Amino acid sequence: MERAEVLKRVIGILTEAQEIRRAVENGVEDEGALESASEIEPRVVTQMLNEMLPHIRVPADATPQDVAHLLATALGPALYTMVSGFTLAFTSLAMAHDEGRIDVTSAEVLQTLALQVEAGRFDEGA
Repeated sequence: MERAEVLKRVIGILTEAQEIRRAVENGVEDEGALESASEIEPRVVTQMLNEMLPHIRVPADATPQDVAHLLATALGPALYTMVSGFTLAFTSLAMAHDEGRIDVTSAEVLQTLALQVEAGRFDEGA
């Protein structure tokens, strides 16, 4: 998955999690609805991990060192990109908060960030 796609997916996950949290906080009175809402967030994260992490094939005769090398080589870049995406989103939200911005919501900050990613602002080497 390309870096821009990962960044957009991270922003989507945060936006979706925020919508779920808002729905729960806005008075979900039905206990069953509350339980199903609390089950959605783990599913969203699981889906994100399945989409973003590479599939790894380990030969049957692989040594523990081979497995460690395969995992580090395959997962390292993907995890780095995911963490970078969450860091970028957190920093954008934190800066708006620290600047005392009351004219924008967190959803608007994330939307602006998504538009910047789409425009190529955070492409590798940019």
